[in-house]
Amino acid sequence: MECIFCKIVNGEIPSNKVHENEKFLAFHDINPVTPVHVLIIPKEHYAKFDETPAEIMPEMAEFIKQTAQKLGITDYRLITNNGKNAGQEVFHLHIHMVSNPQGKLKWPKIT
Repeated sequence: MECIFCKIVNGEIPSNKVHENEKFLAFHDINPVTPVHVLIIPKEHYAKFDETPAEIMPEMAEFIKQTAQKLGITDYRLITNNGKNAGQEVFHLHIHMVSNPQGKLKWPKIT
């Protein structure tokens, strides 16, 4: 059974894309917790961070920086949950990029 993020990558489910290249996709979260809340995923399916090949991460880091530039933000938080007990709900590696250009993000609660 294909996961929801794979269906987004394949165009079976629409998304509000921010940035895309041949390996990664960034799109707006449908349930944002901050004024800027984007999900960044590899197009290839890796269930969670622990299962993602290390060589993917440098390219993903560069893609994340490009996504922030496209969004016009310099202050943001990156969050990934690794496994069910850490709060992961969709088992396709994804990094949340959250920002509040109008104010400070509070820790640990995101507002």
